[in-house]
Amino acid sequence: MRKSFILVFVLALLALAACQSSEPEETAVSPAPTLGSPVINTAVPSTNTPPPPPVITEEAAPTEPVPTDTPPTEPPPTPTPTITPIPENPVQSISLEPIISGLIQPLYVTHAFDDRLFIVEQAGTIRIFQNGELLSTPFLDILDPVGSNSNEQGLLGLAFHPNYQENGYFFLDYTDVNGNTNIARYRVSSDHNVADPTSEQILLTIPQPFANHNGGMIAFGPDGYLYIGMGDGGSQGDPQGNGQNPGTLLGSILRLDVDSADGSYTIPADNPFVDDPNARPEVWSIGLRNPWRFSFDRLTNDLFIADVGQNTWEEVNWLAGSTPGGQNLGWNNMEGQHCYTANCNPASFVLPVFEYNHTQGCSITGGYIYRGQQFLSLYGNYFAADFCSGLIWGIFQQPDGRWESTIVHQSGLPINSFGEDVNGELYVVARTGQILQVRP
Repeated sequence: MRKSFILVFVLALLALAACQSSEPEETAVSPAPTLGSPVINTAVPSTNTPPPPPVITEEAAPTEPVPTDTPPTEPPPTPTPTITPIPENPVQSISLEPIISGLIQPLYVTHAFDDRLFIVEQAGTIRIFQNGELLSTPFLDILDPVGSNSNEQGLLGLAFHPNYQENGYFFLDYTDVNGNTNIARYRVSSDHNVADPTSEQILLTIPQPFANHNGGMIAFGPDGYLYIGMGDGGSQGDPQGNGQNPGTLLGSILRLDVDSADGSYTIPADNPFVDDPNARPEVWSIGLRNPWRFSFDRLTNDLFIADVGQNTWEEVNWLAGSTPGGQNLGWNNMEGQHCYTANCNPASFVLPVFEYNHTQGCSITGGYIYRGQQFLSLYGNYFAADFCSGLIWGIFQQPDGRWESTIVHQSGLPINSFGEDVNGELYVVARTGQILQVRP
């Protein structure tokens, strides 16, 4: 009996993997965003400066006392502490400490610039973990408008406005009951632990031709703009060619200015396709299949994008903080560092800094580079995982620019996501209903 249960459980996990969807689940339609003529905005929004990294200082040596009979002299300048760089070395192993359990299909965890953790549950609720307790009342319950009939649908992303402490705004990415992707703004109520479900303002609705590859990650960049990860529309092999088409919002990272008072958005003036009549001005980068979690390095502003593979290769892409928009990450010409279509030219694309094949898993989950203060031995390492195998990798850039990777933990968990708290400590989100902290 136990063997049968284990077999059923393993088969269920494999069915949930984003890379395993083999048949289209609905009739293809020609997607067209509901907002067709967004405003180009030349203003640069205010940004929220992240907490600085921890600093190790050297104490000044004590000075000898001056004899009382010595004539007064001009005092020496006050010694300035020497800033010692935090050592960065590749991690060889980590552990996971469970801190929350009893969740229902959790997909993401983040913070609102305070000590609370906010946990996204796929069906349409957001829970709060505060002072060691999972609060019984959800922060938000939008079960009715959220559609989660497919494994890759539901409430997929949450991002708090950089000025959330002042304006109370946060943003969601969810698929509705018709399978469309909605980017919506909400506001907290007078109770800081409860949001107002009636405050929804939909910024953008993107029809989805198939039920899979919805992306779902949203995050504010260091420039104060909202970045949105969109999959290629689904099915297999990108049948509509969305990954290489900047004229669609699918298969892309989008970049929006969401500071309009009425809940609409405008286009940053330096978005790469604002002057291209054949492209959508919202698009920041193209060539993605299903970006399942991206993140910004809170120290360097570098962007890490994990993209779920098709047949063989899972990958992590890296764009330095100074990289301009308009980068092409390769799909569907490339899968990882390998040609997916005939006669492709790898030199035409930004190739990933990390990849693994399907002997080690089947669906990548992107994470974060550790910039916390609790475990300095983890500092400077980026972590990613595989949903199917539960393997976790540490990925590290050497001073000469080379990237190296190491399997640092075999969790055995279906890892849906990683997340950061306000201090930069890292957490793993397991579909089994757990949140676990990443530790040495």
